[in-house]
Amino acid sequence: MTANVDPSRSDKLRELFPGLAVSVLVAATAQFLSEHYGAPAMLMALLLGLALNFLADEGSRTAPGIGFTARTVLRLGVALLGARISVEMLAGLGGAAIALVVAGVVLTILFALAVTRLIGRDWRFALLTGGAVAICGASAAMAIAAVLPRHEKSERDLVFTVLAVTVLSTVAMVIYPMLAQVFGLDARDAGVFLGGTIHDVAQVVGAGFSISPEAGETATLVKLIRVSMLAPVVLVFSLAIRARGLADQVEGQRPPLLPGFVLGFLVLAAVNSAGLIPVWLADAAGALSSWALLVAIAAVGIKTELGRMLDVGAGAMVLLLAQTVFLGAFVVTGLHWLQ
Repeated sequence: MTANVDPSRSDKLRELFPGLAVSVLVAATAQFLSEHYGAPAMLMALLLGLALNFLADEGSRTAPGIGFTARTVLRLGVALLGARISVEMLAGLGGAAIALVVAGVVLTILFALAVTRLIGRDWRFALLTGGAVAICGASAAMAIAAVLPRHEKSERDLVFTVLAVTVLSTVAMVIYPMLAQVFGLDARDAGVFLGGTIHDVAQVVGAGFSISPEAGETATLVKLIRVSMLAPVVLVFSLAIRARGLADQVEGQRPPLLPGFVLGFLVLAAVNSAGLIPVWLADAAGALSSWALLVAIAAVGIKTELGRMLDVGAGAMVLLLAQTVFLGAFVVTGLHWLQ
């Protein structure tokens, strides 16, 4: 007796498989290079993807799967981040430090909106870059890009933002521990500084534990608090875009009030807060999330023409650098004020 398989679904899977397989292969290669040569996996996946742009050409067998991976696998990765968040984790740091981190996120985004006008960019670029710097680097950039109205330069802006925040985060991983000593921060405050300012999780962990175990654990905790801001920030962005009538419409219908991947993030965070997710399962969800985001950024890289990156201009890089400096200065000032 044979099982009934929906022919249309089977055909869809066959259509998507080549592009998905290529994205997974690029991500696995990037992870190998990261483990053996120390380069950030996200950066490697992005650069390798850019070199394979021809695979996303219209009419190629891999194009449908690459598009699917850049959208759907990305949303899965963001949703799974919620399994690492809990109320108990947030309470462990203390109200003052949490307030400092939250204020840093909000003010950095507002700073981005104010400064972006000076380089002639629109509000979408401000939210994309400001959110990436303020929250969690490449992961935040991809999540925010998913709710921003699409335009002809959306892919280019996303790839540029991911590339820039990854490079800045890697530089910060080396420089910031030295700055923590210059500022006279103890292990706990150094952890708050590193976790509250460095963009990507992996670089936060590397920088924190290069100082001490206490600094590393604190930095990781603070970074996860910033990650927990991803869902409410994306929700606020989505509501504001919807209220202004700027949201993309599919077949004449407005998008849902709460994007599905944000809802998934919040549900997993609530379930984890209730103690219903075992530690091993939360760790597995975190690992799967990292892989999903790595595969998605590989697909985004493949979809983007490297030549279009030159159109971004030096002003955009200065903008991200200014946002990074603003966030770092705010957190350091706040730490000294709290002492």
